[in-house]
Amino acid sequence: MIGKWEFVSRAFLVCTLLLSGCNSIKDSLAKIGADKTPRVDELEKTPAEQQKARLLKQIDRKFENPDAHFELGRLYQADGLWSQAENCYNTALRFDPAHRKAQAAMVKLLIDSNNTDRARLYADIYMNQVASSAAESLRLGLAFQKEQLDDYALSCYRQALHLAPNSAKVNRQIGYYYLSRNDKVRAQEYLTRSFQIDPRQPEVAGELGRLGVAVRIPRKTEKDTGRLDRIVEQADKETNVKP
Repeated sequence: MIGKWEFVSRAFLVCTLLLSGCNSIKDSLAKIGADKTPRVDELEKTPAEQQKARLLKQIDRKFENPDAHFELGRLYQADGLWSQAENCYNTALRFDPAHRKAQAAMVKLLIDSNNTDRARLYADIYMNQVASSAAESLRLGLAFQKEQLDDYALSCYRQALHLAPNSAKVNRQIGYYYLSRNDKVRAQEYLTRSFQIDPRQPEVAGELGRLGVAVRIPRKTEKDTGRLDRIVEQADKETNVKP
């Protein structure tokens, strides 16, 4: 038979094992919960820091991603980290030499960092790159205007207009540019020209109306006249049927 003290010892051992097992289960559950719960340092990050982390992950997965480098550069630029931003823009342009947003952002960065001579040089280089294309000149102009580099934007628009004087889009964009500068006389001139080239622009008609110019959007006309002819012919046949 088991003695009293041996029984007590065995009972104590069983309780110890059960408690250790419970603690192990608790530790496992706590670990699972920790995996599902956001880390404290992640919750404390600002939206900009979270966006940086997301972009860095994208770049880690695919380094030759010009858009990710460009967006990361914008975040660095907003923080006044000029050299980091410039490195990002250079990397974006290395993978996509025609990345107009990165080009405009680079010029803006140089101006913000008091490198105006370099900014002017880079702007001239970029505008020369698109000097033979109205579409690319327009794209670069839009990128410059988004960075609030209005003088460079207008130079690009004029370059595009020189290459495509009968483009409704180019005339419209120049009109919008002058509207943004509150130059209503010139805005009306270019918007009117755009509408004359392509009168199917309700947004341009609306702007001209607000400028006091009466315009009329042409009604849609039937393109499939053959179908109409067949309807008329069928009606004639039915009309001429003798009883």
